[in-house]
Amino acid sequence: MSAAVGPATEAPLDLAEGRVVVVGGGLATARVCAVLRRKKFRGALTVVGAEDVPPYDRPPLSKEVLAGERDDAALPFDVEKLAVDLRLGTRATALDTGSRTVTTTAGQIAYDRLALATGAEPLTLPGEGRQLTLRTLDDSLRLRAALVPGARVVVIGASWIGAEVATVARTSGCRVTCLEYGPEPLAGALGAEVGAATRAWWDGVDLRTGTAVASVEPDGVHLAAGAVLPADVVVTGIGVRPDVSWLASSQVETDRGILTDTRCRTNVHGVVALGDVAQRWSSHAGAHRVVEHWDEASTSATVAAMSLLSWDDGPAHDPVPYFWSDQHGHKLQYVGSHGPEDTVTVDRRTDGSLARARWSRDGLLTAWLGVDATKDVVAARTAVGGPLDALD
Repeated sequence: MSAAVGPATEAPLDLAEGRVVVVGGGLATARVCAVLRRKKFRGALTVVGAEDVPPYDRPPLSKEVLAGERDDAALPFDVEKLAVDLRLGTRATALDTGSRTVTTTAGQIAYDRLALATGAEPLTLPGEGRQLTLRTLDDSLRLRAALVPGARVVVIGASWIGAEVATVARTSGCRVTCLEYGPEPLAGALGAEVGAATRAWWDGVDLRTGTAVASVEPDGVHLAAGAVLPADVVVTGIGVRPDVSWLASSQVETDRGILTDTRCRTNVHGVVALGDVAQRWSSHAGAHRVVEHWDEASTSATVAAMSLLSWDDGPAHDPVPYFWSDQHGHKLQYVGSHGPEDTVTVDRRTDGSLARARWSRDGLLTAWLGVDATKDVVAARTAVGGPLDALD
């Protein structure tokens, strides 16, 4: 990060008269608002959300909501109790850090402190055909309605989200094909050796690895090799991009996401960023990292709120990363952060499928992945950074 923009020091936020604006509509937003009020902030609190519903949780969208077990993913967010000026269906379009003003589709909003929690947007492929993605509540409900028995569903990307969608689609009686550019499912996230150990889980899905997609057209999915795969439903799960384009003319420093320190502070005084849009400094990685997981959005909120209240004094946030995925009847839980140079050890079950994976560098544990091993997660998270044999 470059030198901070603004005064050398930032006076503490006026608890009675200050104005805080939070841009975003997910877990990070809900938690920041709750912490601010719990810490006795009584000033104006405005939330700007691009969607038409209050802040909600996203993990259920690819699980319970998609499977039809529930119709929403509401978070505890009492607008009246929190005294929030909630502006739904309102998108932030620009930021002037000099005048401390956010420009939105409904006008300008002044702030004393600003929290950026705009999340990320799903990537799509070229073509004029209909591509469904899974990022919002509307996305989940729209996809759920399309997963009817017998439907030809093509999932592009054997990613975390791709695996979860394929699981629900198969259970719903669809004919499911998954196209993955890499050599194995989840290879991009976990490496080919670990991904190969999950291949058996895809029984009932036409999994095609090493397959490049050229475009999605009205007549189906066009493969780079020339074939066309007809589809009733195409779901694209090839990743997301932090929502930072609206900040292009601001002084907020971005890379892939919004660059922050371990206190969620950006280079601009009075502006914090958290959740999927933030690229936070991590001593575990020795670099700025985008951590696009529920646990990060949840746990960083307290630190972000404390930085809003007292810019120059507060706790740091640099936990061992954690995330989970429910797919093919299994719960995968991952802690730590591994790199391509790390050594990986894969443990398999008696049927040859994945049981556990451990990554290490110079004899130290960098990351751990367990399958249906919830009771081992706390010990694994504590062990990261220590000797590899600590979990033996």
